[in-house]
Amino acid sequence: MTIDAKAAIDPARATVGARVIRLHPDDNIVVSLDQLVSGTHIAAEATTVSGLIPPGHKIATRAIATGEAVRRYGQIIGFASRAIRPGQHVHSHNLAMGDFKRDYAYGVDARDTPPATQPARFDGIVRADGRVATRNYIGILTSVNCSATVARAIADHFRRDIHPEALAAFPNVDGVVALTHGTGCGIDSEGEGLAILQRTLGGYACHPNFASVLVIGLGCETNQIPTLLATQGLQESGTLHSFTIQDAGGTTTAIARGIQLVQALLPPANAIRRQRVAASHLVIGLQCGGSDGYSGISANPVLGAAVDLLVAHGGTAILSETPEIYGAEHLLTRRAQTVEIGHKLVARIRWWEDYCRRNGAQMDNNPSAGNKAGGLTTVLEKSLGGIAKGGSTNLIEVYEYAQPVKARGLVFMDTPGYDPISATGQVAGGANLICFTTGRGSAYGCAPSPSVKLATHTALMRRQADDMDLNCGDVLDGTQTIRGLGAELFQLLLDTASGRLSRSELHGYGQNEFVPWQISVIT
Repeated sequence: MTIDAKAAIDPARATVGARVIRLHPDDNIVVSLDQLVSGTHIAAEATTVSGLIPPGHKIATRAIATGEAVRRYGQIIGFASRAIRPGQHVHSHNLAMGDFKRDYAYGVDARDTPPATQPARFDGIVRADGRVATRNYIGILTSVNCSATVARAIADHFRRDIHPEALAAFPNVDGVVALTHGTGCGIDSEGEGLAILQRTLGGYACHPNFASVLVIGLGCETNQIPTLLATQGLQESGTLHSFTIQDAGGTTTAIARGIQLVQALLPPANAIRRQRVAASHLVIGLQCGGSDGYSGISANPVLGAAVDLLVAHGGTAILSETPEIYGAEHLLTRRAQTVEIGHKLVARIRWWEDYCRRNGAQMDNNPSAGNKAGGLTTVLEKSLGGIAKGGSTNLIEVYEYAQPVKARGLVFMDTPGYDPISATGQVAGGANLICFTTGRGSAYGCAPSPSVKLATHTALMRRQADDMDLNCGDVLDGTQTIRGLGAELFQLLLDTASGRLSRSELHGYGQNEFVPWQISVIT
């Protein structure tokens, strides 16, 4: 079976009724905007509800035979595992994954993006090498889990909530953060797993949002600091220091040494001043977590509209979470700048198929319990909504996990779908801002790059306003358009890059969410 991939996702074509939304004329389902009970008549679809339909879930609009494709956004999201009558709930009990042929049609939809006529700007921090930061932290990284406690103790000494005096004289320093992890030893010194860890740590060590970085090791670990620095083209300097606990003489002296080093790094870090810079310096990691049936209708397309504006202003957006584009990758290959870029994307999909086979997993394992409770049934459905975050511009490049992102425009980075691991790779690649959509209510935060969170519906915004930065439920409520809210989001991203604190920053999120991808065999 071949998809008609020309029917690309276009939420602007959606028609909204009193209780449901139809996303594409070819769909054989609609999505409920409210909880619907049996007997409710949907006039626009000439259909009567049979059974209880939770908000955000799917309703059949015509009879669907066993084995027939179920379509949303005009695309296949699975196949009926049993006969479905009009008005019935369409979900895990009657909808299943199935294989089908994708029409990759490399580059046929690629087109030039006209540059913005009035360049947008934000107040950024220009580093000595010309790169632009959105935040100004001092970072403490660890080569191995064994040095995590020391790193945390050093950072805790400078916490504003428990030791406000420590940074009182340094108002331009956003904080001192320790980013620790659970690996660094017991792995192949020549293997892919260590290479990924070193690439990730290297990306953070030279990230523009860090004014200075201190790397701490135990001393005997596989991930030796000199090798780490050498493989990443780094060397110690006035802004990059390192030592090991063993060389320092133990835990107490290592903590004291680290505190002394950070104290010496604070005055130069505090000397920065923000200045007006072009929006082209923004590199935004795109994330969705705790997705629901509304994600692909409201928040993801709104983010996509903001991404289109960012690209028009010369900026960069990083789409990721490879398992969550699975089944929708053909819509990205059609936008590939070149055939080679399209092939690189498909190669990452094939890697994941093999990775799952080797580990006895399936790509459809991805939708979580929360995703399914929110109305998403298969990874195909989740993916079709997820790629809406990437807007409509050309796919410029494809990167492996934590590789430095050099291209400008929309790019793809291969990462798992698990948000902390995915965002960690994006920040290692250079993302100086994260934008995160959620329908179930993720409370994710990031350091050193701020994370802006978008609620997919108004009920979530009301329930969890403490964690949300923007309500995209206005699209579902009919009080905002995707394009209009996308422009509002773009301005919010500029304001956040200029220093406005996101909700997750106010709560102190970020240190525990540093999670490098670990694929090694641990011995």
